[in-house]
Amino acid sequence: MLRRIINMAENAAKRLKMEGSSSGGSVKIGTHNGHFHADEALAVYMLRLLPTYHGSSLIRTRDPALLETCHTVVDVGGEYEPSRNRYDHHQRTFTTTFPDRATKLSSAGLVYMHFGKAIIAQHLQKSEDSPEVGLLWKKLYESFIEALDAHDNGISSYDSEQLAAAGIEKRFSTGNFTLGAMVGRLNPNWNDPVSSDPVVAQADEDAKFYIASTRIGEEFSRDLAYYCNAWLPARTIVQDAYQNRFQHDPEGRVMVFSGLSVPWKDHLYTLEEQEAGESENGKKVLYVLYPEKPVPDAKWRIQCVPVSKDSFQSRKPLPEPWRGARDAQLDEVSGVPGGVFVHASGFIGGNKTFEGAKALAEKACAS
Repeated sequence: MLRRIINMAENAAKRLKMEGSSSGGSVKIGTHNGHFHADEALAVYMLRLLPTYHGSSLIRTRDPALLETCHTVVDVGGEYEPSRNRYDHHQRTFTTTFPDRATKLSSAGLVYMHFGKAIIAQHLQKSEDSPEVGLLWKKLYESFIEALDAHDNGISSYDSEQLAAAGIEKRFSTGNFTLGAMVGRLNPNWNDPVSSDPVVAQADEDAKFYIASTRIGEEFSRDLAYYCNAWLPARTIVQDAYQNRFQHDPEGRVMVFSGLSVPWKDHLYTLEEQEAGESENGKKVLYVLYPEKPVPDAKWRIQCVPVSKDSFQSRKPLPEPWRGARDAQLDEVSGVPGGVFVHASGFIGGNKTFEGAKALAEKACAS
C-alpha cells in the first residue's frame, strides 16, 4: 500500500509535467464556493507554485458541469482520482493517509502528497528522486501540512477522553490561533452586506478566498524556505557535533558547535532515536554549547536540551543556585570565572569564553 501511494504521487507529478509542457495556455483549477477552509486555500496555492499552473484561473463552484471543465479539482466533486487530477476527500470511502502517518488527508494533504516533491525539487533545484527532496517531503508534511489535514477532518491533537480522565484543562485561551482558524477568520462575517447580483457576490467571495490562499501560502512558503535553506544545511553540522560529543564529555552529554549555533533540536532528537534514544553508554545530550557570534572573541552560551522539541522543560536545568545570577555573582555561586548570566528558569546561560561555558557544563552534569 505504501509503495502504491508513493507511485501514485510520482506518476501524478510526472503526468502534470507532460501536460504543462503541451497545454499551450493557462489551466483551470476548481474548488467549492461558499465558506472556505485552510485545506483548499493551501491546495490552490501549492498548485500555483508549479509551472503547469502559473497563470491558472480559479472556478469556485459546486456545479458538476462547471467542475468538469476544470483541469484540476480540489476539495469538491466526491472523487479522488489522480489520473484525472481530482483530489477530494469527503467521500465516505476515503481513508488515504500520507506514507507512515495516521492522519486522514484533506485536499491540502492530497495535493502535497502528489506534488510536494515537485515543489521542493523546484526550490532546491534538485531531482525529485534526490534524498534531500524525500527527507524534506516528509518533514514538511509532519511540520505543516498534517495539522491542516487533522483540522479539516476534525482530528484533535490530543485524545480528549484521556485529557478529561486525567483532569487536564487548558490554563488559558490561545486565541484559537491555528492555521485553520487563521483562514477561517478571513471568511465574510454573517452580517456583512452581500450584493443582490449573484455574479458580483461570487466575485466578492472569491476575492476573500484569494486573500486567504495567499495568506496561508505565505506561511507554507516560509516553512519551505526555512527547511530548504536553514534546516537542511544544519543537518550535517549537527551530525558532526553529535559524533564529536565524547571529545567534550566522557559520557557524551555535551555537544559543541564551534561556529554560530544552527537549528539543532530536530536533528539531535532524530540522531538519538537512531541510536535507540541514547548514546553509546546510556547518556543523552544534556547541554549544547555555541558562540553568540562567529567571531574569535565571542561570548559563549550553554543551553539545556528540552525533553522534547516544543517543551519548556529541560532534561537537566542548570543548577538552581545559579539561576538569575549575573556577572560576579554568577562567578561566586558557580565557581567558574567569566560568568555572564543564567536565566531564571535555568534553561540557558552564558560565559565570556568557551572554556568557561564548558566548565559550567561539567559542573552542571555533575550536580
